[in-house]
Amino acid sequence: MRHCINCCIQFLSHNEHKQQVGCGGGPLDGHPECPACKGENKIVLRVDGKQMNLLAVLEVRAEGNESWGRFLRFKKGKRCSLVFGVMIMTLVMASYILSGAHQELLISSPFHYGAFPSNPSLMDGESPSDTKEHHHQPPVNNISYVKDYPSIKLIINSITARIEFTTRQLPDIEDLKKQELHMFSVIPNKFLPNSKSPCWYEEFTGRNTTDPYLTNSYVLYSKRFRSTFDALRKAFWGHLSHASGKHFRLRCLPRFYIIGQPKCGTTDLYDRLRLHPEVKFSAIKEPHWWTRKRFGIVRLRDGLRDRYPVEDYLDLFDLAAHQIHQGLQASSAKEQSRMTGIIIGEASASTMWDNNAWSFFYDNSTDGEPPFLTQDFIHAFQPDAKLIVMLRDPVERLYSDYLYFASSNKSADDFHEKVTEALQLFENCMLEFSLRACVYNNTLNNAMPVRLQVGLYAVYLLDWLTVFNKEQFLILRLEDHASNVKYTMHRVFQFLNLGPLGEKQETLMTKSPASNARRPEDRNLGPMWPVTQRILQDFYGPFNARLAQVLADEAFAWKKT
Repeated sequence: MRHCINCCIQFLSHNEHKQQVGCGGGPLDGHPECPACKGENKIVLRVDGKQMNLLAVLEVRAEGNESWGRFLRFKKGKRCSLVFGVMIMTLVMASYILSGAHQELLISSPFHYGAFPSNPSLMDGESPSDTKEHHHQPPVNNISYVKDYPSIKLIINSITARIEFTTRQLPDIEDLKKQELHMFSVIPNKFLPNSKSPCWYEEFTGRNTTDPYLTNSYVLYSKRFRSTFDALRKAFWGHLSHASGKHFRLRCLPRFYIIGQPKCGTTDLYDRLRLHPEVKFSAIKEPHWWTRKRFGIVRLRDGLRDRYPVEDYLDLFDLAAHQIHQGLQASSAKEQSRMTGIIIGEASASTMWDNNAWSFFYDNSTDGEPPFLTQDFIHAFQPDAKLIVMLRDPVERLYSDYLYFASSNKSADDFHEKVTEALQLFENCMLEFSLRACVYNNTLNNAMPVRLQVGLYAVYLLDWLTVFNKEQFLILRLEDHASNVKYTMHRVFQFLNLGPLGEKQETLMTKSPASNARRPEDRNLGPMWPVTQRILQDFYGPFNARLAQVLADEAFAWKKT
């Protein structure tokens, strides 16, 4: 005598927002036969339409053991309770899988999930913990994603067909002044002639008991900057100039800007360059003033705060200004030359691309394109500024960006899905608006689950070249910097007209380990899926080709990285 209890549970994709529960292996208690089971004794779990083959068979036999006979005489209600308990356990396991927390399953399944294992490096005889040595490398391809490639390729073709690199219309200087009246009233038209950095003296009307940084927004909104400003307070009163009973402080702007891009090595470049004795950076590495803080943006999701006035930004360069002031006041020509030769830098990786605030503050938009960009205002005050850009293969940049900023459930699968969603959103915008309008569209940029737009280097660079000359840029590749740090730094020194370093100083600068490298836990996730890489290469290809054309350097096409 043989009795079987068979159940099939099928979870449909979250897009259908429903569940179906039926019985397989034959009718039971009036339920129709489940088409998913096809008469087999199993519990099948499906997630987003993909069979996970999570099998469980309850089989009871009556042969040869009286205890089994007593088991068969269980009441129908008890048998149902047993089935219900198994279903609950299955649902718990499914919740782990659906939430992406695969590694949190405490019970390992004895069943194989199809012909393609979820991790090819997990060989026979290895436990899940052994995969740490393999850095969780994903398989050659996820088969379901490969099948999706033709439909995603259609989306990319649709975007590519609409790419048009047009020249933007430049605003008049008077229009810029109307937008930033206070900024134009603080920063003068001319700077001191005997200083390499753009500096000027302004009157300080406070008393000797006045805290010059009392209202600085960087101090008010961030505790981690308070120790920095404590040091500035101590040095402040010893670096004032006095004339006709008045106090004057030296104000300075940066001579050069490291303007981008995020996850392209700007932190490493900053850390090495600040070791040069002639270079002084802002007291805070990334002030993000031109792109965010002057609009009152700390985090867009938190809404707008009070706008940071330009004085708060200028405070960040006071340490450098104090040294330049000493040089201007020095009696010896040697000391004066040494101190006034200091050049000030600023390194906010958002400067090149982030103009998300424009829609909140600027009117007179033309077909969704911003009437003013960050570079318009920098150029208005510093038409001879020097600009350094560090770039990398935008495909790898996006994955690095994802690993750095994603908070949970990071995986090659999750990245692929987010890339697909971002491409669909970008295409929807391109169907209605111009390329520039979509690239600077704040709503779109916030909606995309990965920052796809940051890798469109050609769009941003062409817009910067409408106001600055090409000779004012030094465009570097992270790939070159990683392979030969010394050569990269020499190029930077030459571009900024810096003096040579001693052997010990140069060794310290070039031999130190890379800054802001990928975290170990992110490296353990392994690379993106090859099909995801192919999709992104197709998407970024036309933009890379245009960038290589503008720079007359095929290395920026990233055909071989």
